[in-house]
Amino acid sequence: MPRLYESRKRILVTGGAGFLGSHLIDRLIAQGHEVICADNLFTGTKRNIEHLHANPRFEFLRHDVCNPLKLEVDEIYNLACPASPVHYQYNPVLTTKTSVMGAMNMLGLAKRLRCRIFQASTSEVYGDPEVHPQREDYWGHVNPIGTRACYDEGKRCAETLFFDYHRQHGVEIRVARIFNTYGPRMHPRDGRVVSNFITQALAGEDLTVYGDGAQTRSFCYVDDLIDGFLRLMEAPSGVTGPVNLGNPHEFTMMELSSQVLKLTGASVKVIHQPLPADDPRQRRPDISLARETLGWEPKVELAEGLANTIAYFRTLSPPH
Repeated sequence: MPRLYESRKRILVTGGAGFLGSHLIDRLIAQGHEVICADNLFTGTKRNIEHLHANPRFEFLRHDVCNPLKLEVDEIYNLACPASPVHYQYNPVLTTKTSVMGAMNMLGLAKRLRCRIFQASTSEVYGDPEVHPQREDYWGHVNPIGTRACYDEGKRCAETLFFDYHRQHGVEIRVARIFNTYGPRMHPRDGRVVSNFITQALAGEDLTVYGDGAQTRSFCYVDDLIDGFLRLMEAPSGVTGPVNLGNPHEFTMMELSSQVLKLTGASVKVIHQPLPADDPRQRRPDISLARETLGWEPKVELAEGLANTIAYFRTLSPPH
């Protein structure tokens, strides 16, 4: 139900035209808030937010968070950053700048406004983990000069900035470490395994599995993740995070490919290619902290979420 006017907030969402940002904005608008979406459209798309343009409580601002932004808002969600290897490796210097300078600019705004700010961090801060599953107190196993470091280390530095602004300036922060998430509005060419498998299957192409397919990931449906965002942002003062948000159920790449083939009805093969550099062998969150502090855990099963995602990808034209 929409909130009463007295509790309406003016909220900034950076990266709001992206996959996660657009879903977050939908939920905030449904709650009755006013939302400013700031996005430079590097990986985001107007398609994701076109249904909101007629809404008087929605405003789109084309802006790069590497540059300062002067607004009056009550809350900030900082989601701006390319998040898939294909996109963040395309311009690695820009990726690092977006993570680090974007965090500094948004934290500076939150400091001036004395408002709460949310950081969309990532499970990539754990790198190729030597601890399984990953808990928030694990410091990670990251190659600082590898091809993925622009994203991994950029997000790690952003977390450093968030906690230093919290300690030094008293900025009220919330930090979420996001594990693999999927759902409608994923970019069809983001290079992630779910979108890769679905686009290949719908195009009648063989599914590409890197390595032997025994490496694992956990897949969280987007609706569950956004619920975690909102619960973390609304948690009592003192709950800063970082908090893992993801699905603790683990699947191999071969298991995922079988599910996609079954749900799409595609009659294609699975082919194998070499693993990319620094690709993690396994990734699964320990979500004990999210359960205890937020009362949160994912509820959407993989088959249901994949069916919804496949239905969305079928609407894309021309087919990818």
